[in-house]
Amino acid sequence: MDGMRKILPAVSVAIVRGDTVLLVKRARQPSQGFYAFPGGKVEVGETLEHAAQRELLEETGLHAHNYRALREIHIDGGSDGHSVDYLLTVFGATYAGGEPVASDDAENAAFYTLSEMTALPLAASVFAVAEELLRNAGA
Repeated sequence: MDGMRKILPAVSVAIVRGDTVLLVKRARQPSQGFYAFPGGKVEVGETLEHAAQRELLEETGLHAHNYRALREIHIDGGSDGHSVDYLLTVFGATYAGGEPVASDDAENAAFYTLSEMTALPLAASVFAVAEELLRNAGA
């Protein structure tokens, strides 16, 4: 059993507005300083979808609807000095209006085009998910 790392559930939310995708600049580990979808750890007793809704609201002040799981990504926490790994469920959700305001552990929150995203330090898989969402949205 030595060498086995604990895996915690985590969520993130990808929201499309027109030809842009919502990203936050992470103020804390994991992926500190990188741009990613809003998200974080699932709390005890919380469903994945409820955690995604809570994290979106905490980090950006935004609400969304029509949450749907897009993919699961294993995050090796050891690369950021964490003692645990994360199983991240990435949700897509429908933008419900408003402007993002960064708070909680988000240093910045805004909508970005794919072109703008190419100049940003992105967390793993963010660009691929954003590209897929925008393609499916017809942007």
